[in-house]
Amino acid sequence: MGSLMVDILPEESPVAKLGDTKIVDVKTEEVNVETKSVDSGYVEGSKFEYTIIEEPSRSKRKLRIICVGAGASAINFAHEVEQSELDLDLVCYEKNPQIGGTWYENKYPGCGCDIPSVNYQLTWAPSADWSSFYSSASEILAYFQGVAEKHGLTKYFKVNHRVIGAYWQEDEKMWLLKIQRGDNLEDIIEDKCHVFINATGVLNKWKWPAIKGLETFQGAKLHSANWDDTVELEGKRVGVIGCGSSAVQIVPSIQPIVGDMKCFIRSPGWVTAGFGQRFAGKGGSNFKYSELQRYILANDPKKYLAYRKKIESELNSRFRFILNGSTEQQEAREAAAEDMRRKLAKKPEIADTIIPKNFAVGCRRPTPGNGYLEALCEDNVTVVSQSIQEITPKGIRTADGEEHEFDIIVCATGFDVSWKPAYPTIGRENRSLSDEWKDIPNTYLSVTVPHFPNYLIFNGPFGPYGHGSFLPITEHLGRHFIKILDKMSSEGVASFEPKEEAVADFIQHRRQFLPRTAWSSPCRSWFKGGTVDGEIMMWPGSRIHFFETMENPRWEDYNLTYTTANRFGYFGNGFAAREFDGRDLSWYLGLLDGDEMQQAFPDEEFAEFLTQL
Repeated sequence: MGSLMVDILPEESPVAKLGDTKIVDVKTEEVNVETKSVDSGYVEGSKFEYTIIEEPSRSKRKLRIICVGAGASAINFAHEVEQSELDLDLVCYEKNPQIGGTWYENKYPGCGCDIPSVNYQLTWAPSADWSSFYSSASEILAYFQGVAEKHGLTKYFKVNHRVIGAYWQEDEKMWLLKIQRGDNLEDIIEDKCHVFINATGVLNKWKWPAIKGLETFQGAKLHSANWDDTVELEGKRVGVIGCGSSAVQIVPSIQPIVGDMKCFIRSPGWVTAGFGQRFAGKGGSNFKYSELQRYILANDPKKYLAYRKKIESELNSRFRFILNGSTEQQEAREAAAEDMRRKLAKKPEIADTIIPKNFAVGCRRPTPGNGYLEALCEDNVTVVSQSIQEITPKGIRTADGEEHEFDIIVCATGFDVSWKPAYPTIGRENRSLSDEWKDIPNTYLSVTVPHFPNYLIFNGPFGPYGHGSFLPITEHLGRHFIKILDKMSSEGVASFEPKEEAVADFIQHRRQFLPRTAWSSPCRSWFKGGTVDGEIMMWPGSRIHFFETMENPRWEDYNLTYTTANRFGYFGNGFAAREFDGRDLSWYLGLLDGDEMQQAFPDEEFAEFLTQL
């Protein structure tokens, strides 16, 4: 049964602004807290004074956000902030002189992406300018820098600013950061924020291999992640250490120009075509987009989207071959072995060295290497399977005692994959994140860490990195983080950190699930911290599984403190913010023409219904 109400309204309903509200004196009530819960930030048994805040409910407070990094995650998050209705003050500190992240840092010959170009782009910034199916590093860098410029995001970035320390301030519920400007070790500034975001990624701290005598080599030393273009390769004797994703791109790129090259391969690995190879060229090779294809990308957005979705759907289906014992896994292994042997037919003995015998495709991220296996078979290339004993002034000595002399040694040996931050990160109770992660970098769902409040990680430990494009992952996380910031801003949350029991449950589940996957087989992988049998730092499921899980924050898994002494302090003065900020006062009936603002509704427009006036 309906209710009968009589409203007495003025001729026009006034719409005030938030600025019109005034704080008035309110009687304070003293409350004795006798609670055993500390989720609200209260101290057990303490007394506090609670005063109503004379503002409408959910009046969004301003938040200061500091992000470290200027790669794809930071650029995407800057766009989220730019589009958000929240009052967010964002700054992204970047150690390099340009934005672009890994695509700025990696400049080695042949550097490119193993994901098709049209799927390695932000969903809100599709490009019709891709020149080929797989893109080079320089083209991808130009894309991200162009996106930041076009969408007005460069204002959020401060380059040549290196974060050298981050310290949680419990009394203020803020992070204090120390930042070095430029190369001057004495030029240190400080900055504070409510929320600190790590967007540096794991493949960020490159390192020289731990090989005896490395510093004694008298020739040129190159690292894939710190390439020196001034070193002349033509006609030189070159040794390449490593057989991972950078090595398989470097070797075929420099093979035609070097004089003699030896590749030191200590462990086998699956070398495949790139992701989405069914849509690539012959044998999974790269190809240039034709004029017709580029015309479609530029002028038929519906078909362009369908093309992207077709490829992406196949990438998402690849999780099945990760599962041990699956038909898809067996088929993938047989197909990869056959393809590798075919490409190594000129030197079949190499196949016995590098084709894995005891781990499945996907144990580590498959290494797309168009032209790599063929390059190993060229006359000026030799594969050395003996382990390296030491590096000498003239070259490399292997375990069999032979000294291989070189003009140049290329170390395609990767990164520090410990996940430990490159600077002190100190949380509650003076806890160091490096110490907390000295054995295993445990996280809550890859994004937060106990005892490190208001600390968010893009693509942290135990995320879904084994298959498909990284960009949809970071976009989902960007939206997830905005929802966290919305609650902080709207509901007076001062700090959040995951509960230890939630992290423990996540550990228990993933440790029971991950042995079902190829990631658990005995290969050396950064998925396992660069070890053969270490903790598997992967999401316990598919990318789609991750996307749906991270749709909304699970606040029941967090400890919260508040900006007032009452968790409902944000209720304010009894009014809702929309009663003052001009938004529709009857939005729940539906919007007129999609307009979310309150409309005037003059009486003359409703004369036929107001005949009694």
